Amino acid sequence: MGTHRLICHPDTPPAAVESVNVSISSDAKGGLLLRWRVAGCMRLVLPPYSGSGRADDLWKTTCFELFVRGQGDAYCEFNFSPSQRWAAYRFDGYRSGTSNLDLSDSPQIDHQTGERIFVLTAKIPRLPMECGGTQAGLSAVIEEQDGIKSFWALAHPPGQPDFHDPACFIAELPAPQPV
Repeated sequence: MGTHRLICHPDTPPAAVESVNVSISSDAKGGLLLRWRVAGCMRLVLPPYSGSGRADDLWKTTCFELFVRGQGDAYCEFNFSPSQRWAAYRFDGYRSGTSNLDLSDSPQIDHQTGERIFVLTAKIPRLPMECGGTQAGLSAVIEEQDGIKSFWALAHPPGQPDFHDPACFIAELPAPQPV
């Protein structure tokens, strides 16, 4: 299992959030288990429970994201909301050729909130073939009280926050683990 520390974009400082870390592991069936850990969650805004299902625009409030890229320009994006809603997209190139990504099994999302720590766990039972890459981008949009939003990623390109930028795809996905 690998753990990655996300960096807050310098133009979007948080109010209370101290750090965001992501652990990622795989299973023998090509599934991924991701766990985002937010320290300093006292002012965190969580969308209300909506039940599991696909939804767009999850990034407009607290949301956790995985990007996967292989050879070439195509990549996949997954969004996971504390509401238990999720989204999955395929892009032909940088922010172009967007389509919904068909998943044979829906992601499973759970979260726990403590006094200072918030943890969101997302399980993708099997990555679709279109997402057969090994390069990953891990990110989070964190909304806090008073409308404060911070944008967290493994790396940030110059300018405004942009999780789709190739500079953000710096993690390697773990190889499937034998059963």
